[in-house]
Amino acid sequence: MRAVAIDRFGGPEVLEVKSLAVPEPGPRDVLIRVAYAGVAEWDAYEQEGGFAGMLGGEPTFPYILGSEGAGVVEAVGAEVERFSPGDRVYALKLPRGGFYAEYTAVPEDTVAPIPGALPMEQAAGLGWIGVTALRGIEDVLDVKPGEAVLVLGASGGVGHAALQLAKLKGARVLAVASGADGVELARRLGADAVVDGREGDVVAAAREFAPDGLDAALLTVGGDVAQLVLST
Repeated sequence: MRAVAIDRFGGPEVLEVKSLAVPEPGPRDVLIRVAYAGVAEWDAYEQEGGFAGMLGGEPTFPYILGSEGAGVVEAVGAEVERFSPGDRVYALKLPRGGFYAEYTAVPEDTVAPIPGALPMEQAAGLGWIGVTALRGIEDVLDVKPGEAVLVLGASGGVGHAALQLAKLKGARVLAVASGADGVELARRLGADAVVDGREGDVVAAAREFAPDGLDAALLTVGGDVAQLVLST
């Protein structure tokens, strides 16, 4: 199979297209014929050796990058129960990538079916931002129906997913987005109120939205606006 792999850690210059063997799925693995791979900042971090240094262990080369993606199930291990060849799926893969290739083998518990209405190319980049948003809204903030929730960075990757998850939880959402296109996106995704973080008065908008105070805030970005939110 063709794969984008590296023989050493470094910058973009270490990336090479190689011909490598198709991986053999283990008993609980799903072999995916990759259609799309997500590309994000953590891929660059992995390429530079960040994950290897953080997690320890001796990396083996050639090393295929790509921590998320989507495609069609090619084969399954003997103990896999939830998937069959031909299924449309998206998946995550850490601590070592593998989606920058025509095929990758992924543990069954990090694979999910693609909903019928979701295009495969969008599913490919949804995994990590979705997991991050879900952890923030559900596990950390424990958002409940009727609560007033501010999402800072609501037009970004994690933020736009968090906005929708908070609405699914029944919360009232004040979205802080960036620029006219970001404001329009947040409105389209169901925010109860939207303020432009570049030009609007976020503190005034928050006080108008929740006179008795916000119940929770998810900050996906830092900077001056984040500091203002934290101080209110």
